[in-house]
Amino acid sequence: MLGLLVLGFLGLAFVENTAFFSYAGNFFSNPPLAVGVVFVHNVLVISLILLSMTFYVGLVLNFFPKRKYEYVVLEHPRVFALVFTLVIIFVSIFRASMLIYDEVRVDTLVFVVLMSLPNGIIEAYAIFQTLQKTFKRTMQTNDLILIYGLFFVAAVVEVGFMTVLRLVIVA
Repeated sequence: MLGLLVLGFLGLAFVENTAFFSYAGNFFSNPPLAVGVVFVHNVLVISLILLSMTFYVGLVLNFFPKRKYEYVVLEHPRVFALVFTLVIIFVSIFRASMLIYDEVRVDTLVFVVLMSLPNGIIEAYAIFQTLQKTFKRTMQTNDLILIYGLFFVAAVVEVGFMTVLRLVIVA
């Protein structure tokens, strides 16, 4: 049942992601609206990650025999959480470049990375905590409140970054 729920949310995430990146430029002209939209987008993404990884943990614990490879993620949650977090952050940086320039421009990628570093650190920490606590099976309500709060702060920082970047590009 959880697997079908994950598949349903993956479909919804695809629709939301396509709509978000199609209309993202319009949202940033109104910063309060942009903060709300970016926050909701980030909450949907992290919730889908949480749901998917909870499904994975349940699948491994309940249906896989305890052998070397099946439990590697559960036995080393920090390593996998770090790798997964880095992949997500790099994809986000490429997406930010696409939002600004409509393409990934290597000549300005270092600038985009440096400008988005504060936001990236906040989001990376929240993603890492989500994954680690899910794999260790220690996620609690106050952990979710902290994680969603971090994503709200990250949304404020991200909208500020995009606003400043657009002003620099226009000037």
